[in-house]
Amino acid sequence: MTTVSPAPAPLWRRVLPHLLAVVFFLALVAVYFAPILFEGKSLAQHDIVQFQGGAHEAAQYREVAGKEALWTNSMFSGMPTYLISTRFPGDLSIYLHQLFTLGLPAVVANLFLTLLCGYVLFVVLGVRPLVATVGAIALGFTSYNLIILAAGHNTKSLSLAYAPLVLAGLLVAFRRNKWLGAGLFALGLTMNVRSNHLQITYYLLLLVLVFGIVELVAAVKENRLKDFFTRTALLGVAALLAVGVSFGRLYTTAEYGKYSIRGKSELTKAPPAAPGQLAASEDAPSGSGLDRDYAFGWSYGVGETITLLIPNYYGGASSGSLSESSATAQALSGLGVPPVQLREYLQQLPLYWGAQPITSGPVYVGAIVCMLFVLGLFVADRRTRTWLLVATILSIILAWGKNFETFNNLMFDYFPAYNKFRSVSMALVIAQLAMPLLAVLALARVLRARVAAPAATRPGLPQPKVETPETADLKRKLLYAVGGTIGLCVLAYLVGLGLDFSAPIDTQLQQQGFPLDALRQDRASLMHTDVLRSILFIAFAGGVLWMFLQRKITATVAAALVGVLTLVDLWGADKRYLNDSNFQRGTVAQQFIPTAADQQILQDKDLSFRVFNLQAPFQEANTSYFHKSIGGYHGAKLRRYQDLYEWQIARNNIQVLNMLNTRYIIMPPQQAGQTEQVQRNPAALGNAWFVSDIEKVQSPDQEINALSSFNPATTAVVDVSKFPLAETSYLTAGSSIKLTAYSPDELKYTYNATQPGLVVFSEIYYKDGWNAFIDGKPAPYLRANYVLRAMQVPAGQHTIEFKFEPSAYSIGNTISLISSILLVLLLVGGIVYAVRRQPTPDAVSDDLLMA
Repeated sequence: MTTVSPAPAPLWRRVLPHLLAVVFFLALVAVYFAPILFEGKSLAQHDIVQFQGGAHEAAQYREVAGKEALWTNSMFSGMPTYLISTRFPGDLSIYLHQLFTLGLPAVVANLFLTLLCGYVLFVVLGVRPLVATVGAIALGFTSYNLIILAAGHNTKSLSLAYAPLVLAGLLVAFRRNKWLGAGLFALGLTMNVRSNHLQITYYLLLLVLVFGIVELVAAVKENRLKDFFTRTALLGVAALLAVGVSFGRLYTTAEYGKYSIRGKSELTKAPPAAPGQLAASEDAPSGSGLDRDYAFGWSYGVGETITLLIPNYYGGASSGSLSESSATAQALSGLGVPPVQLREYLQQLPLYWGAQPITSGPVYVGAIVCMLFVLGLFVADRRTRTWLLVATILSIILAWGKNFETFNNLMFDYFPAYNKFRSVSMALVIAQLAMPLLAVLALARVLRARVAAPAATRPGLPQPKVETPETADLKRKLLYAVGGTIGLCVLAYLVGLGLDFSAPIDTQLQQQGFPLDALRQDRASLMHTDVLRSILFIAFAGGVLWMFLQRKITATVAAALVGVLTLVDLWGADKRYLNDSNFQRGTVAQQFIPTAADQQILQDKDLSFRVFNLQAPFQEANTSYFHKSIGGYHGAKLRRYQDLYEWQIARNNIQVLNMLNTRYIIMPPQQAGQTEQVQRNPAALGNAWFVSDIEKVQSPDQEINALSSFNPATTAVVDVSKFPLAETSYLTAGSSIKLTAYSPDELKYTYNATQPGLVVFSEIYYKDGWNAFIDGKPAPYLRANYVLRAMQVPAGQHTIEFKFEPSAYSIGNTISLISSILLVLLLVGGIVYAVRRQPTPDAVSDDLLMA
């Protein structure tokens, strides 16, 4: 007899559940970000404000000139805009991003995209839409996702949002269809890389690497190495295509990286101590990459890892709020603090007492997710659970940083490119991807169980149902997972009874007469409350699954209840760190209101000069919005400029400020109630000048030291080991030079020299892109005074031009365009294939979910 396969469901019926899921995600983000969508507010994001300040000159130039400014003088006296605000027209993936985010405002789009990509991950793994929705919630509402949005780390958020697409392609390629998987992998990695947060991409690739090692071991055992390498090679091609789409951005970043603080220092000695600081070690850090202490500055405490399960175990954020019924509130009231002032105090209390210098909140993946993750270690297939468990453990160990030096020092010193990144606590993003993935696979596995089978009875009698061996096994494993995670919570509570809840900041608070005992009592209360909170969520979710296995509720009801519990759990924790108090009226651009000092400086209409704001000059970019700033805010400034700051600017070397054409200095208020003051520096040397003497040095160490005692108006310090000069002096009488035209990418000067001479330009030297011309003909130039440009010029009246024309940008943009076209062709082919193929429900879930 011929078996007739059931006809596939109509396309609309297959698509409808996914459309409903998208509508649900839109509803979630609309509720969470209602102040943005419905009240005209914006999210007060510190880093976005600083980005706007640093990018303002480039954005203005783009609007006026209709092209990109690849250089800006608004920060650190000048630097490329590659890592600030550079667009690459050849990268067509921007249109895909606009399609995926449905035109939503940036912050709202980030969360929606995280939910959408998480949903796609679970759908392509064969998980039913309702369970996939639960998975999207688990991935999207992890606390770190909302915390980084509050801080303004939008590129980090986008990079994380696209990560599930990469994992979806990876798993489909190895567990189902290598061609479909490769296409999805190419799309996911393309969008992840274009988000331009390489540290997140790096951690994602570590997760992929662990997967590859686990699969390789399995392939060796099962004698299928040929198939493994075929699929790996295909994913390698997909990765090349993804890199190709963002090649312009990556190429220019790699070129700039050699000269930034991520690159190798040319100095062999550490800078002397600045006034009021401890002396540094004598030797400068060797090798390329960041200093280890700097990279490990934000290391997660070993005990702090429990925040994956219990959010406020270590107090939550460095600045948190307490109620008026708290012990601290009662103590402050007893000290006579007025009610109005008391409410202000209670909104910004130092509740965090962990190992990090400061934090905006913990990485909390959810109590229910942790329980399901443990369950996944019992019910998922061996390869999947091994991969995700190893990746989670690696993530935690990497996040410990200096608190687990035995392993992390080896990683920092020897693992490729690992020393390029800072804030190693960020490595927990691996766990926040791996744990929900295994958790939802476990949930799907339980809900696919056949919970009952007909019992053997006499013919004609009703057929009662009895528990299947599969159900009994799942019940036992569910009890292990629930009991294990609740037991861990209880153990954490007992350990907490012996802790003193003190933080480094407490010493300062004690000197101010703050009621520390009450504050520590509140920290303990936060811990105790959240332990109970996690226990309850675990118990409720475990109870729902137990009821399903007991045949009390259906799989649909069970999935919906677990989803609601997970959402309530994560939403409640997220609102501690991103809530209505984080929103403000108006846009980010409207936050830039010129102060009286700014307005005074803006009266000066000269083409170019610099401003030095003494109020945290290297930790703010507000000054950069209005002026060409000596300081700025960026994690990858030029290495030589950082050296100049540490060796000279931080030690108040006014001659260095003069050579940087520092015309105005903004002084902080001297007393409360006063405004900042502007001081004009009459000794600023201008845009360019002739020098009469050359001080020749033989190394970068000699060069930076020579700036401690020289007069830049008459002397240029030149490292002749790199820039040979025969002359030691010039006649400058009667010679003059003037800047006649300015744009970020092009400078024009006219000069009149009575004799051949050497001109020093108050512009940052950067050889990969700046070309010099005298009367339209290419001319060589050199570096002087450690960071500036200089040029030997002939006598007479001439015109000098500097143009920033980096070949890396044009080459990279061309490759990006070619790769973008190839990606579009690949996606069109993939869509046609997906529409035409016959659906095979659960084709993958059996591989991934069966123990």
